[in-house]
Amino acid sequence: MREFVYYSKSAVTAGNLIKDDLKKAGRMDIVCNVIISAFFTSNAMRNDVRFHLIFDGAPNAPRHLVLESNEEMPISKKNVAGLIKRMLYKSPDSEGLLEVFPGASIERKSFEKVVKELDGERATRGIPSKLGTSNEVPPSSGNVLLLDGKGKDLRELELRGNEVFIIGDHEGFPKDKGKFLKRIDKISVGPKVLFASQVITILHNEVDRKE
Repeated sequence: MREFVYYSKSAVTAGNLIKDDLKKAGRMDIVCNVIISAFFTSNAMRNDVRFHLIFDGAPNAPRHLVLESNEEMPISKKNVAGLIKRMLYKSPDSEGLLEVFPGASIERKSFEKVVKELDGERATRGIPSKLGTSNEVPPSSGNVLLLDGKGKDLRELELRGNEVFIIGDHEGFPKDKGKFLKRIDKISVGPKVLFASQVITILHNEVDRKE
């Protein structure tokens, strides 16, 4: 299962704020583009993707949305925003994922907690956790990876298809997350600054080529 975490510090966290102009909803247009890149090829839907969205915008931040490959998930390239809007309307104001549609769940949970939990899941499968409670920067397990222009070249890695790729929005991550992010291995997809949706396409392609 390929997993992605997309963080947006401005994406709105209430369904009624998503209207026709998606840019005014905390750049929900970008969110839609990354989801399309994560799940769709030219004429099919990928069957091995779990996509985590962390919204930190007004008025009910944070919100953690999870989309997972599922034939019954009510998603299409034309109405991704509609799915997100409906999920936000049904969101609980507490931790604990609530499945609101097949393959689509939501809860209240911070970016840091989500990433730590994903790292912990890998620790149970024999991959050392690196994001525990220690304030020191622990050794890297190489399984949770942060996209960063100064990171290690993606093509120098032996990808297995079970990595967690963390991607920030067009504004990057807030300064208050800097200490936490230092504890995560960083990778780069190349010398140019790309759209988040393009980064996801490249990541998929690299894994596809090695399968």
